[in-house]
Amino acid sequence: MSGIGAAPPVLLVRHAGVAEIVLNRPARRNAIDGALARALADAIDTVNADAATHAVLLRGADGAFCSGLDLKALQAEADGMAGFARAWERVHLGLLQSRKAWIVALERHAVNGGAALALAGDLLVCGAGAFLQIGEIRIGMAAPRNLAWLALRHSEAVAARLCLLGERVPAAELLRLGIATEVTGDAQVLDRARAMAAAIAGFPAGAVAAIKGGMRAASTRMALPSWLDACRDIHD
Repeated sequence: MSGIGAAPPVLLVRHAGVAEIVLNRPARRNAIDGALARALADAIDTVNADAATHAVLLRGADGAFCSGLDLKALQAEADGMAGFARAWERVHLGLLQSRKAWIVALERHAVNGGAALALAGDLLVCGAGAFLQIGEIRIGMAAPRNLAWLALRHSEAVAARLCLLGERVPAAELLRLGIATEVTGDAQVLDRARAMAAAIAGFPAGAVAAIKGGMRAASTRMALPSWLDACRDIHD
């Protein structure tokens, strides 16, 4: 249970057309619990509704992106995984519906649920020493959100490389596969991601939303909530 005066699990700062969303559980390597999922969904709704925001930078606190789901914390919550699932659906539907440009700063690692957030970015800046891992197969779980984002932008071969082996995939390989937009020095990730966000925010008003909306319509060719449903395992 969070104590009085505990730091919020997600930070949101807005300036000059850019919103910066920070996953803020550094003591747990920014692992996702119910409170973080709910706060992230709220932050996404807030920036999506803000006409003055054109680009969003998503990052983790203290030099790491996200270590995945905090299963121990989720299991201890009153509504457990069911409550988390509702919040997590809001997160990914909000990202899917967004007409903002999303830039992800991948520092150190993006694992499982954290990998899904990294893959949701339109542009992904990775530190040279960073890795992404979709490891659900190793613990007998599906990875529907990771699959939804991979299917949106990449081939089945790329999805197989990331999801069927469950390995850590280093930044250089992410760039080769077309997952990463750019790889930079570990100390320069945030500066580069912020520069990208600022550049996009400086373009003519409406252009980002129009292009992003066209990209998403061309990629999904179906109602956006149906896209998430299509990527679930529905086998009996």
